[in-house]
Amino acid sequence: QEGLVESGGGSVQAGGSLRLSCAASRYFYTSNCLAWFRQAPGKEREGVAAFYRGLGKSYYADSVKGRFTISRDNVKDTVNLQMNNLKPEHTGMYFCAADKYDCYEFSILKKSTYKNWGKGTQITISS
Repeated sequence: QEGLVESGGGSVQAGGSLRLSCAASRYFYTSNCLAWFRQAPGKEREGVAAFYRGLGKSYYADSVKGRFTISRDNVKDTVNLQMNNLKPEHTGMYFCAADKYDCYEFSILKKSTYKNWGKGTQITISS
C-alpha cells in the first residue's frame, strides 16, 4: 500500500470548485504535519495548506486564504483540500505531503520540511 495517494484532480472553469483527497496509510495519517503543495509548470513546489497535529491548527498560503480549506477524515484516514472560486493561477500538480516527527509550525508550508510525498494529481483551471 502506498503511503500517500492523491485523487480528485481535473479540469474546471474559473470560479468553480474541486475537492482533493489524499488517502494516507495509518502511519502517515498520524504524522505531526500533513500538507498540500502545488507545483505550477516551470515553478517551484509551494505549500498551499497544512495541518499541524500538535496544535490542531491549519495554515494557509496567503494566495489561497478564504478559498481553500484543509480537513481530515479520521474514519477514512484522508486529508482533504476543498478549493473554491478557483482561478487559472491555481493550475498545477497538487501533492500531498507528510512529516512524521521533524516539523515545526514556523516552517509548515516549506517544501524542505517534508520527507514523504504522494505522486500528485493535476488541476487545470480555464478562464
